[in-house]
Amino acid sequence: MYPTTTVNPATQPAIYVLPSLLLLREEAAKARRKVVLTNGCFDLLHRGHVEYLQHSAALGDLLFVAINSDDSVRELKGPTRPLNSEQDRAYVVASLACVTAVFIFKGPRLAEEIKQLRPDIYTKAGDYTIQTLETSEREALLAARVNIQFLPFITGHSTTNTLTKLGLT
Repeated sequence: MYPTTTVNPATQPAIYVLPSLLLLREEAAKARRKVVLTNGCFDLLHRGHVEYLQHSAALGDLLFVAINSDDSVRELKGPTRPLNSEQDRAYVVASLACVTAVFIFKGPRLAEEIKQLRPDIYTKAGDYTIQTLETSEREALLAARVNIQFLPFITGHSTTNTLTKLGLT
């Protein structure tokens, strides 16, 4: 098995460091298996996340999920986020049967990782469009000729919505 970021790989075999994930990607390409990539904070896992990840996985053979680091979540969402640590968020997402591999990326954007991984398919929720994808990510996806899929957004299911219901925003 490939090296992971975990202390005990037997309990978290799907959490990878990027160099090890690149080896898995190479094996998938040789076997002509389609790799789907998606990314996000996944701060408070909810139904919208799970349906989105299941739909993403159904588009290919392997689903790689890039999780924003704690620092990048703070940069994107503000000083009170994330609610859960990057390791805890990665563990929860990696525990889903539809997820093949999870890795944590440090920056707020995924452009460099996209260039290295060269996924076959990239998914984003339907509240995005090709025009609203972050410029460096969009350019990396287009340069790698990745099939970009925008999946249905499940209205009412978001971390922000959950925090509002709890009176925490």
